[in-house]
Amino acid sequence: MPTLDSLRRLDAYPKIDNEFSIRTIGGAALTIISGSIIILLIYSELMAYLTPTITDQLFVDATQGQKLKINLDFYIPRISCDYVSLDAQDTTGEQHLHIDHNIYKRRLDLHGQPIEEPKKEDIQAPKKKEESSSSPTHEKLCGSCYGAETNSTPCCATCQDVIDAYRKKQWNPILDDIKQCQNEGVFGKVSLETKAFTEGCQIYGSMEVNRVGGSFHIAPGKSFSISHIHIHDVQPFSSSKFNTSHRINTLSFGEEFGFGQTNPLDSTEEFAEEGAMMFQYYIKIVPTEFIPLNGPKLHTNQFSVTKYQKSVSAMKGDSGMPGIFVNYELSPLMVRFTEKRSSFSHFATNLCAIIGGIFTVAGIIDSLLFTSIHALKRKIELGKIS
Repeated sequence: MPTLDSLRRLDAYPKIDNEFSIRTIGGAALTIISGSIIILLIYSELMAYLTPTITDQLFVDATQGQKLKINLDFYIPRISCDYVSLDAQDTTGEQHLHIDHNIYKRRLDLHGQPIEEPKKEDIQAPKKKEESSSSPTHEKLCGSCYGAETNSTPCCATCQDVIDAYRKKQWNPILDDIKQCQNEGVFGKVSLETKAFTEGCQIYGSMEVNRVGGSFHIAPGKSFSISHIHIHDVQPFSSSKFNTSHRINTLSFGEEFGFGQTNPLDSTEEFAEEGAMMFQYYIKIVPTEFIPLNGPKLHTNQFSVTKYQKSVSAMKGDSGMPGIFVNYELSPLMVRFTEKRSSFSHFATNLCAIIGGIFTVAGIIDSLLFTSIHALKRKIELGKIS
């Protein structure tokens, strides 16, 4: 029919009878090679389609009202848990109040083996140092302050009272000579120094603080405040006796979900080359948000760190105190990672491009090879090539 004949002229894929087609060994080899390449590329494209892609954006952090979770695990091998404390402060130097935390201390021996079960650490704001007041009913029970008596403290009933009185005078007490300390059995069979420096301590857990810059430190001595100044009491030892060598098993900020996090301080070990070493870590925190294909948004933080250490020996006139000090500040920018999957139309387009492209290129190569070989045979038959 004329209409069907006109329609046949639009066929872009004319067919050739088998009796007019020529099949060659080279064409078969090229077909196998191109078919293998097509299968390999289709498989890789399918894996890319099934695997979500992740895009990143950088923008100003406008989140409010969130808490900053600090996850930490520090190991101090040469200071007993009784003589080391953890404190947290904000950028103004004020103590963090009412911190939600799960910080624990675990006593360890010098080989890192646990001595007893971990105990929860108290890192609330330290109480102000109270003046000890005397009472007429206790005057007979009070002992000597060994020259450190004042009008407010005319006598000292306990070993701690003597130490407090000496501290006010800025004197260094010798506990061996204080009768109150001997009566309280401060020394016992094991000396105080042996108890302090022949054990290690592991401090680990997490705490949530306000989302502002701040710091926390692990330092020897009992902490308290006098006139809004944060102080660590390292009596009865000199600060140079505290070996602040340590290992940071882990330190991270925010939830841990295995993506978009860099924890450069994990498994970091620092050794004090001399007594009274101060280790400082300056951390820049970059808030990070991860939006998965399924599920809620995940919030975490990445950070970079600068390390610094110095000697704080009082005999050399150095300022500072021994310990591990971590100062952190938050970047005003946030990184957002978004998980996306390519559309099916994009996947289908790539498949067509792979199959059509390789089929076309293979056809061109086959045509060139067949024409070249056929022309070479004709020349040999005509004797043009000896």
